[in-house]
Amino acid sequence: MKGDRVEIVVDAGDTTRTYEVVASRAGRRVETAVRRGVVEVSEVTRSGAVVRTARFMASRVLALVEQPAPVDAPAQRPPLRESPQS
Repeated sequence: MKGDRVEIVVDAGDTTRTYEVVASRAGRRVETAVRRGVVEVSEVTRSGAVVRTARFMASRVLALVEQPAPVDAPAQRPPLRESPQS
């Protein structure tokens, strides 16, 4: 969903670098995977097609922060029918 965001902090030798992958459109999500020493962060559509991917060596990743889209409070709905009056 729009608003999904992942921040990756990577050791770049003498300094650190921060990268961010964001779900840029409604209906997309951000998925993370760690495989064979590689951290992979991908933006994915509803159908599962990968839009873009960022890959980092796992030994260089200092932090991986997943920030999901904010969940709105449920709206107050009026009752379907009024209660019978006595």
